Amino acid sequence: MDDAIILDKPVIYEEIQQKCEEIGFSMPSDMHVGAFLKALISAKPQSHFLELGTGIGLSLSWMVDGMDKDSCLITVDNDEGLTAIARGYFGKDQRVTIVCSDGTEWIKGYQGQKFDLVFADAWPGKYSEIEEVLDLVNLGGFYVIDDMKEQPNWPKGHRKHVDGLIAYLEARTDFNLIKMNWSTGLIVAVRKNTNKTNV
Repeated sequence: MDDAIILDKPVIYEEIQQKCEEIGFSMPSDMHVGAFLKALISAKPQSHFLELGTGIGLSLSWMVDGMDKDSCLITVDNDEGLTAIARGYFGKDQRVTIVCSDGTEWIKGYQGQKFDLVFADAWPGKYSEIEEVLDLVNLGGFYVIDDMKEQPNWPKGHRKHVDGLIAYLEARTDFNLIKMNWSTGLIVAVRKNTNKTNV
């Protein structure tokens, strides 16, 4: 098996990747992460999804590709320039809502329905406001984070934040956790039913 062979890329993926290079966007998501998100989202028809950290839409392209016609997705980023580019690619898709906002403020102010998958690829929802975001995950829903393996662009001292986040997630009893030493290092937490009765 060769996991470098990734089939069924989103039609728009190469164009967005080229745009990343053109504008010098230095934090694009790994292609493997995108393919993984697409697979998870495909398992959740008629569902509601959240992405924290839009960038210019690389991961978003995979997520949208995995959605059915009855699903919807909110993606949030605080960079007006990047969200403007993302709107150019996805603005006509009525299933997608692109929000330019401070992530912390958006999370604290959000009062809508919960989500069947949250991909947290920004500081808010990952290293801050983690409890608020986990509270937004439906039963059986996924909370997905990447970049848990050391990355070349990590600032000095970032390892302690990563280790603290992993320890926090490991201590949660309301989620089943899988840590994957693959791609950039992924963690998937699945909200479980804590009211199960033994038979």
